[in-house]
This record gives sequence, C-alpha cells and structure tokens, in this order.
Amino acid sequence: MSSPSHVAESPITDRFQLIEPLVEGEKPAQAWRIGTEHEKFGFRLDDLRPPTFDGPQGIEALLKGLVQFGWSPVEEKGRVIALLRGNASVTLEPAGQLELSGAALEDLHATDDETRTHLREVATVAESLQLGFLGMGFQPKWARADMPWMPKGRYQIMKSYMPKVGQLGLDMMTRTCTVQVNLDYASEADMVKKFRVSLALQPIATALFADSPFTEGQPNGYLSYRSHIWTDTDADRTGMLDFVFEDGFGYERYVDYLLDVPMYFSYRQGVYHDASGQSFRDFLKGRLPALPGALPTQRDWSDHMTTAFPEVRLKKYLEMRGADGGPVERLVALPAFWVGLLYDDAALDAAWDLVKDFSLAERHALRDGVPRQALNLPFRGGTVRALAAQAVEIAVAGLQRRARGDANGRDESVYLAPLQAILASGRTAAEDKLALFEGAWGRSVDPLFAEFAYR
Repeated sequence: MSSPSHVAESPITDRFQLIEPLVEGEKPAQAWRIGTEHEKFGFRLDDLRPPTFDGPQGIEALLKGLVQFGWSPVEEKGRVIALLRGNASVTLEPAGQLELSGAALEDLHATDDETRTHLREVATVAESLQLGFLGMGFQPKWARADMPWMPKGRYQIMKSYMPKVGQLGLDMMTRTCTVQVNLDYASEADMVKKFRVSLALQPIATALFADSPFTEGQPNGYLSYRSHIWTDTDADRTGMLDFVFEDGFGYERYVDYLLDVPMYFSYRQGVYHDASGQSFRDFLKGRLPALPGALPTQRDWSDHMTTAFPEVRLKKYLEMRGADGGPVERLVALPAFWVGLLYDDAALDAAWDLVKDFSLAERHALRDGVPRQALNLPFRGGTVRALAAQAVEIAVAGLQRRARGDANGRDESVYLAPLQAILASGRTAAEDKLALFEGAWGRSVDPLFAEFAYR
C-alpha cells in the first residue's frame, strides 16, 4: 500500500485537475517503462513468527540495516517506516510485509537485476537479525491475531474501517502478499485498450501465479486464497470494474468511479485525519465532516487514487494487481507476462482478439472461479489452462519482437520460462505445495519456511 504522496499541496479548483494526472501519464512508446512491486513475509528463524516493528529483530532494525546499501530512511513520528533510493522505495504493509516498489526501468533484464539485488540486500541484513523472508500469496501458518501492526497512521484508520465493509479486509491487510507491475500508455485510447485486455486476463494471471493454499497451517480449499480475500474486503473499492468495457469509457469515467469510492483519510501537516466512509465529492464542496470548510488539494486526490483496489488500477500508469507473491523467478515472470502482452502492438491486438467477446458473466465466472480451481477451472468447453497457454504464447511473441537482449543475447522471453513450466506440468505452485504437505512435510507447513525462503 502506498505511503503519503509527494504531490504538491495545490488546491483543486477545477474538475480537470482530477483528470490531469491521468492525462499526464501519456508517454510515447519509446518512453514506456516497467515498474515492479512485490511484497514478502518476514519470519523469525527460531519460531517462524512474524517480526514486530520494534526490538533487535524488528522490522525497523531491518530497515535501518538496509541503509548501508544506499537507501535513505523515511520517518513518521520519529520512526523509520520506509526507505528511498532514486525512484525506488522499500515500504511496509500493515503487518510488516516488506515491499519493494521498484524503479521505472527500460527492460526486463533490468527488472531481474533490481529484484535479485534487493533480495540479496534483504537477505544480508536479515541473516544478521536471524530473520528470513518468504514469498507467497497468504501467510501459511499464523492467525490474524498473531500478526503485528506497523505504526503507520493510515493503517490505524483502515484497521478500524475494514470490519465495517467486509469480513476479510483485515486479512488482506495483514496476511497477504502480491507482485504487481505498473505499465505505461500512449493515449487515452491506448489506455482503454490495455485496461480492457488486462482486466479480462487478470484472472489468468491469478491462476498462473496461484500460491496461497494454506491458512493457519492447514489447506484452505483454495489455490489462491489471497485472490478470494479481495471478494470480501470492500465492494466499494474492489472488483472487475464492468464499466471499463462500456462504450465511452475513458479518463472521465474512471474519475467518476474514484469520486464514488469512499475516502479513508486526508493527510495534512504530518497528521492523518480520519475521513473513513466519507465522500470526496463532499470534500470538493468544502463539506467533508472530517475537515469542515476545507477543500482538497492535489495531494489529497493523489492519496485518494491509491485507496481504490480494483483488479487493475489506473493512476499515471496501469497497475496489474492479480498475482500472488512467489519466488524470484515468478517475481520477474509477472512483469514479463504483461509487458509481452501490452508493450507490443501485434501482441496487444492478439490479446484483445482473445478476450473481446468475453461476456460480463464469463469475466466474472473467471474472476470468481480461479481462486479455487486456478488452471483447472472449466471455460468454454476447455479449461483456463488452455486460455493461459494462448496468453503466454502471445506474450512470448511480443517479447521476442521487442528484441531487448541481455549481455548474452537472450531476449526478454526467457523470463516467461516459469509460466511455461507451470503450463507444461498443469500444476500451480499451490498444488505443488499441497502435495509436499500431504507427503514429505508430514502435514506441516513449517518446512515451507526453510524450503521456500529467499536466499
């Protein structure tokens, strides 16, 4: 989840200022970049419990340890709660899940290098603190009550609000981890096409990356429980955004959607003002109960844009939000999948041809079905596995046409190898872990922390 934005405190006096950030996101193809974000669970090596914020093994100690690698600390009320290096950041999710928000990079080779460098840095500091880090979609062992809370003001507001609007919002905050990629668009029309393709195919990414089959040490009946959690978090700010597929969709329609998303807060002069459930439309009229008479600033709007959590989110770029966290190879495979589909014109056309006749009911059936069945979900006389194979084939061709080579002359399609292996076997990471649980692990999830921790 985002930290407070760094947008200026300029007041909003015109509706175009709400649309302006989306227009400013337009870039020519040669300026398109790749921004990858991923989260991971920390655990103490001695008892596998998640680390607290404080203490010699705490998350703040880890952040301070990372400063040796050139990161600059960011403080809130005198506590280090984030790090900055260039245009990349390390931030904390509500229960201390560590997130890298990567820099805007030119190709997937740079993404791979950035991801591996970050994980090496984290592992170096974590070893000295007797901590480990794990990548998967849902905390496999510990209950909600066992998860610590980080001292960030916005999280306290969300913690109080979430139970009012859904049953699983606190689980989303404290027990999930994801990987996502942020990608550019050239124009409003290009944004619309990419938005529609990525929304329609987001369940396919969920299926391919499914890796959250355990809850509190036992199988939970899902392959991507993380994805299921979003269906009972907060219906006002989540979901498949059916209006994106309607005629006339564009920047203005998305702004209207955001204006209907209830607020969480307004961050002013270092203080979070609780506006949970209140209306940004009222804010524009100076009628926000939390700040009577005050008008919103551009920073208020920028912050509010980060509090909508649909399957694909539009800011100054498009965010693909449908995948479970995982090992380093899959952390790079996720941006490879979407770059291959969206950053090559022929691939984008082929991807649109693949999904353009999906009905609303089919899109929702995919979204609702893949958390349990992943690649095995029936679809149009076949399964999602067949649909995923077509999507990956299109992505491979798109990356090959991009022809961005590394030092050994390999193009970016090499990063799709983990997905090709999943499709060849027909087994997701979740299914592999379930087999280990029933076999070699003796129905315990504890071995998972050793076998799948980042090295």
